[in-house]
Amino acid sequence: MIQASCHCGAIKLNITGAPTELTDCNCSFCRRFGVLWAYYAPTQVQITAPAGTDFYMWGDKSIKFHRCKTCGCLSHWQAVDPARDNMGVNARLMEPGLMRQAKIRYLDGAVTEEYLDELD
Repeated sequence: MIQASCHCGAIKLNITGAPTELTDCNCSFCRRFGVLWAYYAPTQVQITAPAGTDFYMWGDKSIKFHRCKTCGCLSHWQAVDPARDNMGVNARLMEPGLMRQAKIRYLDGAVTEEYLDELD
């Protein structure tokens, strides 16, 4: 079990394991926040946020991007459709050593929705 948390500690995420792959997305939202996404099944992530979270949705409103109400850190995203079996955790909230062990993939979320490393 690994842990991640926002800057102030109001949001804590307990995750079943370290990521082996991270996604750096260049869409208009992700690039502004500088996140690296680690993907998990929702059953693999336990979120503790006693004060709750703020969230933001845009575009087709299929994903809720959650952030801390106190420090503003973007912590995770969850699909609105409960049948979707994945979610994203901001790996930048994990210990840096965990990120160094993972492969970083580059997603062209701004235009093609394809991984750029697959195009080489």
